[in-house]
Amino acid sequence: MNASRYAQPERRPAVVAGASSGIGAETARALAEAGFPVALGARRTDRCEEVAAAIRADGGEAVAHPLDVSSDESVADFAAKVAADLGEVEVVVSNAGLVGPGRLLEVGTERFARELDVNLVGPYRLLHAFVPAMVERRRGDILFVSSDVALRARPFMSAYTAGKSGLEGLVESLQMELEGTGVRASIVRPGPTWSEMGGDWDADDTAFVLEQWVRFGLARHPHFLKARAIADAITTVVGAPRGVHISPVDVNPEAPITAPTDAAPTDGSAEDPR
Repeated sequence: MNASRYAQPERRPAVVAGASSGIGAETARALAEAGFPVALGARRTDRCEEVAAAIRADGGEAVAHPLDVSSDESVADFAAKVAADLGEVEVVVSNAGLVGPGRLLEVGTERFARELDVNLVGPYRLLHAFVPAMVERRRGDILFVSSDVALRARPFMSAYTAGKSGLEGLVESLQMELEGTGVRASIVRPGPTWSEMGGDWDADDTAFVLEQWVRFGLARHPHFLKARAIADAITTVVGAPRGVHISPVDVNPEAPITAPTDAAPTDGSAEDPR
């Protein structure tokens, strides 16, 4: 084996789409801590710049630019600005997402199409903007943040489920097409995670959807992941040595640790395991 073919450059600029909060913001921080120069992109540029400023204050290299993955022009402009700031992009994390609650029979066509555009066509725009240059260099990583809904659908969030299922089909095809190029296309698939996605839902809608998760056996316990757990998984995948491909990666919250039956308290009290 020619070891030089598997060498990584010392400097690997990374892009994080959907980096204004949650998984995206934590991923930018985790990558920066691991030595990657990072470019943060989202529609909320002010939030991205706050994260980038904190990274720079900690000694990392970070920039932020506006990015709307539902716009061809925005993606192209973002890619050009990142290249000017950081040079050739070695890593892309496609994390931008959109989800809303509602019965499939009541969700309008415009909203359904909007979610599909962000969750499925958006990643397609990113790979077209960045992956051809990776193929020319014969190295690079593009990682797609999917969801456990791609494995088991959740009710009342059908457009999101359809988008993530389609995304995984797209990535599977892409992986075969990239074979032998040195470019890795990977999936990280989070389970329930605390983030700002869904934070704008009506409280009653949120409660109803969560009740339905329980009803259909989709929520066996109340624990949710912290966004940093997903960010650490992403950093591990894109940081793997060349010649190693880690995908897909499922990251799920562990159930609360319970005491043995014979050690259970007898006074009716119980320690909160969280």
